[in-house]
Amino acid sequence: MAYRVVVTGASSGIGAATVREFRARGWDVLGVARRADRLAALAAETGADVFTADLTVQADIDALRDRVDELGGVHALVNNAGGAFGLDSVEAGDPDDWRRMYEINVIGVKQVTSALLPGLRRGSLERGSGDIVTITSIAAHTAYEGGGGYNAAKFAARAMTAVLRLELAGEPLRVIEIAPGMVHTEEFSLTRFDGDQARADAVYADVPGPLVAEDVAEAIVHAVELPSHVNLDLVTIKPVAQAAPHKVIKGALTPRL
Repeated sequence: MAYRVVVTGASSGIGAATVREFRARGWDVLGVARRADRLAALAAETGADVFTADLTVQADIDALRDRVDELGGVHALVNNAGGAFGLDSVEAGDPDDWRRMYEINVIGVKQVTSALLPGLRRGSLERGSGDIVTITSIAAHTAYEGGGGYNAAKFAARAMTAVLRLELAGEPLRVIEIAPGMVHTEEFSLTRFDGDQARADAVYADVPGPLVAEDVAEAIVHAVELPSHVNLDLVTIKPVAQAAPHKVIKGALTPRL
């Protein structure tokens, strides 16, 4: 039988790449996002099922749970929906940006996980494990100037993931955290800088080999497809040019001979 994975934030970037990678491996996929037009294009391209939802709205999450049941259940969940807004100091940061980041990076992940856990338990009986993958960030592990609100939200998502792993111990459920560093996608920095394309482009300018969405998608699918007794608690994935959130090399990488 084909197994089913639910991927949130599927309309672009890492989410869309993850949908493509799972479909290439023969999985049934339900891609979830707010933008119906993007989802429709992804469905036409990959054959994935799609569902339009705002994951900060409980009624949408309840409808997502019901749709998953209609499709025949779920074996893995990839909590990818999230985002960063602003790069201001703690003092100057907009509290509304902080609330938005907490809602989508933490509360939304909690609500989707809670809604789909019963289905994942049932799915684990068919597959040997039910998988909950949450995409955090290296910002969940290392603080950096200008990252206050995003650091706070991703640190919380990381803590929630760790607690969930403890709470589900004894069940055939794997809880996996994927923490990417710099990933050059079409929207992450553009969203963070409120549509300022020049400022977004400057983040990646002259960086040799930033990650792309497909790199992270491959790590996600690899973790899920490992034998059911193997759990990758934490996968940190960065480009070689990035030693830390605040230390990124510009220009060619050269050996010190």
